Amino acid sequence: MPDRLTRKQVPTQLTWNLADLFPSDEAWSSEVQAILDSLHSVSTYRGRLGESAKVLLECLEAGEQVNERMVRVVTFASLRQSEDGTNPVNQALAGKASAAMAEVHAALSFIEAEIAALDESTIQAWLQEESGLGVYERALQKVLDFKPYRLSPETESTLAALGQVFDGPYLVYQRSKLSDMQFAPAKDATGQEHPVSFALFEDVYEFTPDTVLRRNAYESFVETLKSYKNTFAAAYATEVNRQVALARLRGFSTTTEMLLQPQEVTLDMYNNQLDVIQTELAPHMRRLANLRKRLFGLDEMRFCDLKIPLDPTFNPRTSIEEASQMILDALAVMGPEYVENIRTGLANRWVDYPDNIGKATGAFCSSPYGVHPYILITWGDTMRSAFVLAHELGHAGHFALANQYQRLSNTRPSTYFIEAPSTMNEMLLAQYVLERSTDPRMRRWVISQLLGTYYHNFVTHLLEGELQRRVYRLADAGESIHASVLTEQKTEVLKQFWGDAVDIDEGAGLTWMRQPHYYMGLYPYTYSAGLTAATAVAKRIREEGPSAAAQWVEVLKAGGTKSPLELMQMAGVDMSTPAPISEAVAYVGQLVDELEAGFADEVQINASGR
Repeated sequence: MPDRLTRKQVPTQLTWNLADLFPSDEAWSSEVQAILDSLHSVSTYRGRLGESAKVLLECLEAGEQVNERMVRVVTFASLRQSEDGTNPVNQALAGKASAAMAEVHAALSFIEAEIAALDESTIQAWLQEESGLGVYERALQKVLDFKPYRLSPETESTLAALGQVFDGPYLVYQRSKLSDMQFAPAKDATGQEHPVSFALFEDVYEFTPDTVLRRNAYESFVETLKSYKNTFAAAYATEVNRQVALARLRGFSTTTEMLLQPQEVTLDMYNNQLDVIQTELAPHMRRLANLRKRLFGLDEMRFCDLKIPLDPTFNPRTSIEEASQMILDALAVMGPEYVENIRTGLANRWVDYPDNIGKATGAFCSSPYGVHPYILITWGDTMRSAFVLAHELGHAGHFALANQYQRLSNTRPSTYFIEAPSTMNEMLLAQYVLERSTDPRMRRWVISQLLGTYYHNFVTHLLEGELQRRVYRLADAGESIHASVLTEQKTEVLKQFWGDAVDIDEGAGLTWMRQPHYYMGLYPYTYSAGLTAATAVAKRIREEGPSAAAQWVEVLKAGGTKSPLELMQMAGVDMSTPAPISEAVAYVGQLVDELEAGFADEVQINASGR
């Protein structure tokens, strides 16, 4: 395997075009200063929001303009950091953006404080009096809902000014992961050495059928993780302690309650996702693990063996161009408006494809208001990469519509909903391929890919969510959070889920070090909520066709104008009960059934061969 390229060595046409945000670093810096210089346009309303509906509207519009400009500034710096975190220029941009954001938050913090000081009856009267306030009605209501937990205006302003400091734990995590961590090379079955990195291990080696290379790469990966575990644990513990302290200051009964409040999710909804999936999905996933073990004749099923392709000699290849067209065809049921956004993104460098030194691992979509979405992936010339691309284009398609039809304050729905549009696109791509393929091996591969999606959302992220639930309970009870506690808790979570089907080693217990989501509130469990809804809506589209898809597109256009429950109900899914979760898990069970039947002959051959 060749050495990884530097950022300057990758083909420009395969990278995202950040010039659509800012043509140069100098233009970006000028905008940062211009925004800071313009803060007086908002601060002039300080102490005046109770005067009239007109003054309140003018202030909200001025604040929204500043925030819209800051979104572009922060996005540019964040994407530069993501494309190469080793570049000191990019690190400096990220630091400057964080400092500017903290200054802006501090300058604008009076707005929520003064709105919270108003009577709800006054706000309702002003909404009737001033039609322009209508677009802000939901934002105003959120401020009123949070009113019991607000601190004094001075304290809120101070907390806002400390935003850069509060970002410290995540910054330490990212810098260590992207810039400092080095891994020893790993040998394959022939003795050839291969370079190891975060991206290569998680995107390549975990999926290689070469057991020697896969396990050696895992050992290299784990050895480096172990050397950073105390640093990473200190960073995460600082983040946890910050949230616990804020929850207590604000008067929430638990930290979890505080973190769920902006998601508009009840404790029952939260616990349903964690409890139902862990209980009902575990038997299906254990069957899948045992199938892998039998197919490959493994001595034991290790944690690093869980993602081996079931049919390793069948690895459908595809180019970026082929995958793009296939995705467009698969999404045609969504209608011309939706598809045209996706087509534009694929043709106009919204996507950053190649791997390079310092590039962020995994995949994500960033959607700055007033520009267009940006997608980061690490392309591997495989159908699996096509599914990752379809997923991120689901986010891009969602926010391209939401940004078009909603004002900035109403574009983003609750994180409880956020993964539904992305996983929906994976469902539609799988359905498209299955309907057009007569090759039984391709059918097995697509089902395996679907199960990979459920593994990612219902296992990987769901079990992250379970760890978070445990960690916040411990922290609320005054327990110290450190590397041993995190590793012990993660090990216990994995053992309870996998039972005797998988050997949970020390490296598995360090899985808490591999994801940045712990620094994003209660984000991990929401992946399962989104996929639960996507499973139900995809079934409707299979059965009802374009009419159900058109209804889904209207949900996407609604952005954040409704609660997550309302959005999902608008799509025909009632997440107030555990029923959709159980139905989604049952669907996973059906997929496992089909795979077991499809591989029955191979299992028998392997068994007789031994």
